Amino acid sequence: MSLTIKLANPRGFCAGVERAINIVELALETFHTTIYVRHEVVHNITVVNNLKSRGVIFVDELHEVPDNSIVIFSAHGVSPEVEEEAEKRQLTVFDASCPLVKKVHMEVVKFTKLNMECILIGHSGHPEVIGTLGQYKKQTGKNMHLIETKEDAVNLNISPNTKLAYVTQTTLSVDDTKEIVEVLRSKYQDIHTPKKDDICYATQNRQDAVKLLAKEVDLLLVVGSANSSNSTRLKELAIRCGTKAYQIDDETEINKSWLKNIKIIGITAGASAPEHLVQQIIQQIKSWYNCSVEELDAEKENINFMLPKELRLKQLS
Repeated sequence: MSLTIKLANPRGFCAGVERAINIVELALETFHTTIYVRHEVVHNITVVNNLKSRGVIFVDELHEVPDNSIVIFSAHGVSPEVEEEAEKRQLTVFDASCPLVKKVHMEVVKFTKLNMECILIGHSGHPEVIGTLGQYKKQTGKNMHLIETKEDAVNLNISPNTKLAYVTQTTLSVDDTKEIVEVLRSKYQDIHTPKKDDICYATQNRQDAVKLLAKEVDLLLVVGSANSSNSTRLKELAIRCGTKAYQIDDETEINKSWLKNIKIIGITAGASAPEHLVQQIIQQIKSWYNCSVEELDAEKENINFMLPKELRLKQLS
């Protein structure tokens, strides 16, 4: 039996993920001491386990970090409350928050200074959402309006005279978010919008690639951990396009029965999944079947985010 493997482009690490991982690795190399990370630096079990094996300690909250320690905030951002706690305890902090998440935080601050109430479109409980909600609460003392679905938008009850704005989580489904925004704009015609979409370029590009790939394959494998929002959206999008799809961490999770009667397999990877996992999956499938591998054409992503100033200076010294 022969199979064709088609690879989505772009796939895998985005600039924000690369920056976050680089911050942890550079801190390890520079300080030669225990490095603590609040929450998973990125949502990928392979990346996290690799860093754990090198001595990094991941914690849920700052009270687990000893005094006089180095702590890194994850790529998903934190609330002002966490920042203030770290400052009070005089912890050495390196912020690995994605600059595009920080952009959303700045938008929230800007809207509140204009005396606007804010709506956040996002998934309740996601670390990025918790951080953004915290930004609003610090500025206003009030809770932000959080909506997750089109139905939430329909049922939202805000006075039509309210000065209103919305922001979004950066890793949402582009199509689902568009539907929610359409409802908001129909209900609140003067609602203020971000100058540029909050859903990040990498999320959009990977979803666009899956839409193209789903038309050409019988089955799509999405490389990404279960708690990776952007990876889960890729799987959901493929299924919505009518293509069977499974989300896996690595080659050990492939069920060979999935490949029965399959001629063309697509593979993509979420923005926090390393490329070597894709290559291991290809090798596993090749061990079962004769395979050819094709790459979809796509524009190269050339976005880079700078490391924190303190680490850049350490790197140069």
